This record gives sequence, C-alpha cells and structure tokens, in this order.
Amino acid sequence: MTLDDAFRKRLLTLARSSIEHGLATSLPIPVRAADWPSAMWCPRATFVTLTHGSRLRGCRGRIEAVQPLPQDVAVSAVQTALDDPRFPPVTSAELPELKIAISVLTPLEPLAVADMAALQSVLRPREDGLLVVAGDHRATFLPKVWEQLPDSRSFLAALWEKAGLQQEAWPRGVRIERYAAIDFAEA
Repeated sequence: MTLDDAFRKRLLTLARSSIEHGLATSLPIPVRAADWPSAMWCPRATFVTLTHGSRLRGCRGRIEAVQPLPQDVAVSAVQTALDDPRFPPVTSAELPELKIAISVLTPLEPLAVADMAALQSVLRPREDGLLVVAGDHRATFLPKVWEQLPDSRSFLAALWEKAGLQQEAWPRGVRIERYAAIDFAEA
C-alpha cells in the first residue's frame, strides 16, 4: 500500500480530530466509508504515537487489521490519548503542543526460528517490527524502536523484558512474527 502526502495529511488530521472528539465524548470520531477513497477503506492495523517535545506521551494501536484504515486511525488516536496505562489521559490544554505520528502496519509474517541466534540472523534492523507471544506473555516493538535500540541484541533484550520473559530464554511454543510500517508524522 502506498500513501501519498495528501492522504497522510488527511489521516493525521483525522487522528487529531478524533482525539478532540474523544476528549469531549470518550469515543473516537465517527468515520464514514463514503468520505474516503475505496482503495483506502481496506482493513489495516495502525498505531498512533503522541509526543511532547522529545518525550513519549502515549502510543496505542492494533497489531492485526480488523477494521478499515481510517476507522483504525480514529480508534487508535483516542486510545493513545485516553487509555495508555503508562500516562494520565491527555487534556485539552496540552493537545495543541502534542505531535501526532501514525504507523500503518503491514500484515504479520510468521518467522520459523528455533532459537535466539536464528532470530538474530533473520532480523532486519531498522526495518522489522516484532511481535513475540509465549503463553500469557506478549509484546511488540514497532520498527521505529530501532531508533532507540539500534542493534539486534539490545532490541531483542528489551522486547523480551517488555513481554516479561526471562532474558536469553527461548520459551517453549514461542511465536515470533514480523511486520514493517509506513511511518509519518505532523511537521
């Protein structure tokens, strides 16, 4: 999927409008199929990230596509602003100073790897996002996390920690899936 600049700007505007609507109603802004090109009304998974300066203010989304792209952006934006458990809800007063970024994810691709060394060998730094699932443990890192964790060893160690898994352990029945993302943000 390609997203031209005009469509990216429209999705960013939608995200901001949805947050404003959510601050008033606790719900995402309604999105109608008739208002969007049919080519963009396909199911896509998205994450919306809010930052204040260089500090993270929230990031929420969905790893698997279950609703059309514009609807997913509207929902992810409100969840980021109001329901990220790491932060208090965004207030109307701080919204003008927050920068919105959107990640549109590609479908998940299972990785058939048997241990950490094999995973490191197929991992594409700065390109792959990863999902790890082992029993009740689950975590993901978007591809843009490579900006903070530039080598595969530290990337995987932090992902394992986020999932609550023992470092360097390879849990029985672990499932690893990768994905890429189209990232864009407000100027």
